[in-house]
Amino acid sequence: MFNRRQWLGGAADLGAVALAWMAARDARAGSESSVLLPHHQPRAKRIIQIFNPGGVSHVDTFDYKPELIKRAGQDAAGFKVDTFFGRPGRLMPSPFAFAQHGHTGAWVSDLFPYLARQVDHLTFLHGMVSKSPNHTPAAFQLNTGFIQEGFPCLGSWLSFALGRSSDNLPTFAVLPDPRGLPAGGSVNWSNGFLPAEHQGVAFRSRGVLVDDLERPADVSAVSRGRALEFVRSLDERLAQTDQSDTSIRARMEAYVLAGKMQASIPEAANLDAEGAATRRMYGVDDPLVGPTARNFLLARRLVERGVRFVQVIHGGAFGSPRINWDGHEDISVNHRVQARLVDQPVAALLTDLRARGMMDDTLVLWTTEFGRTPITEGVGAKGRDHHPLGFTMWMAGAGLKPGLHHGITDDFGFAPVEGKTTVYDFHATVLHLLGLDHHKVTFYHNGARRRLTDVHGEIISDILV
Repeated sequence: MFNRRQWLGGAADLGAVALAWMAARDARAGSESSVLLPHHQPRAKRIIQIFNPGGVSHVDTFDYKPELIKRAGQDAAGFKVDTFFGRPGRLMPSPFAFAQHGHTGAWVSDLFPYLARQVDHLTFLHGMVSKSPNHTPAAFQLNTGFIQEGFPCLGSWLSFALGRSSDNLPTFAVLPDPRGLPAGGSVNWSNGFLPAEHQGVAFRSRGVLVDDLERPADVSAVSRGRALEFVRSLDERLAQTDQSDTSIRARMEAYVLAGKMQASIPEAANLDAEGAATRRMYGVDDPLVGPTARNFLLARRLVERGVRFVQVIHGGAFGSPRINWDGHEDISVNHRVQARLVDQPVAALLTDLRARGMMDDTLVLWTTEFGRTPITEGVGAKGRDHHPLGFTMWMAGAGLKPGLHHGITDDFGFAPVEGKTTVYDFHATVLHLLGLDHHKVTFYHNGARRRLTDVHGEIISDILV
């Protein structure tokens, strides 16, 4: 039995105890994964991943195919067509106008007037392939390396391998689309079988920023403080008597971090602190673009304050009208809506990071789970089906050759004829840029030594400086 003086006295040093345990915890993580310090000199310190669920059509955005104009309405004879819904339709040219931009002459459709000005800073991957034509498993593969759920995502692996990047903000933050969560929900930012501290922390750009962060309205600050003191003191006494139980130390750390986050998260999320010119550049006050723009501006503020990995999601789950890139019914209408929301904020993010000197050690990743078919979804239709056999993603920033185009798809955009790139290759390259050898970032689980890239993955060396 402890008296109140003992409780208060024991709680006084919790901050120092928790910080010391954080270092020990990171050392344990390092021994399990053979990581903690990078394997080689990292080029990047932080990542902003833009995840576009639904399937961005490569042939309507960054992979111009004039042959589709010449062969419009014809059958796709001689090509493997893996449709997800219905029977194969006919070759369909893009309804969007393409033009060349920048010193590199990169082709970009008129969906992206703002991003078109950034092409000389982007590194394109035109030969991407995925394992699944289904949204949820394909999204899981993009984010975790596996089509099944239960595996850690990229942000969790980085948190595990490199340890905490901030003492008052989470290492891994997720900014979901304000319209809703993507297919698979929080599995896309799950820690899987890694320790729970590596789970992504979901933010909102308005209202309650993070679940369970604020004190309940019916509990006074004094009452809550006393309760925390009581629980912390018990945890400390238990930790002293049973030092093998790391869950107690983890709980202590959570209390300390939560207390710091109560002050640091509202400050980081205070977009009103940004100047009028910055808000205009992102489109924060635009009635249509604003909710999306807030997430991208918040992403910059978070990485600026020490968050290592921020995933910004542009697109929710399924329904009518669609709130993602899943343009089954009419690719023109669907993609015009989605691009209008994201074009200006993403271009602003790239400009802002460069202006602040942050692109030298920051990676920005434009990702999607698959592309869309060069044919219509059924004869006479205006939409496109799912297409994992060839699509485009891009990267920008630290350690990359800007303006480079890696991979080429055939004349219609069905499949890569050069530079085929798997999700495993993509993940291996990202880890490499963070100073990590993807073969060595491992965790022993259920009888197997697991890694993000499974037993695959080759670094895309052509795109590296």
